Amino acid sequence: MIEYQKNVTITAGQFVDILERSGLAERRPVDDAACIAGMVANGNLTITAWKGKTLVGIARSVTDFFYCCYLSDLAVDRECQRQGIGRELIARTQAELGHRCTIILLSAPQAVDYYPRIGMQRHPQTWVLEGNRSRRP
Repeated sequence: MIEYQKNVTITAGQFVDILERSGLAERRPVDDAACIAGMVANGNLTITAWKGKTLVGIARSVTDFFYCCYLSDLAVDRECQRQGIGRELIARTQAELGHRCTIILLSAPQAVDYYPRIGMQRHPQTWVLEGNRSRRP
């Protein structure tokens, strides 16, 4: 039985653990404690999935609740994947947003084929400016 919770407090250690168990850790700064702590503290919509006391999934977002929601982390424990947990995390995220609010995410390469299967559309005009780069025009 999977239990879902909204905005429950989790530790940086729990966050890193689910990133590692999902395979997403290779694309996140798990060795940067300050960054991970900031990520946990400053996401303003987090839906978690629990199997007993074990965190098995997370959808961590930054949103204004009206126009857009950046779903920055969608991670499900590899042992629990293909059970609908990711789909449910997204559905519960969407249920918390205003009816016009668009969910935006950047896919990990191994998940590119997953998102169209759950109804998401690819957007070709996405641009990224990575941190530690000059912000001058």
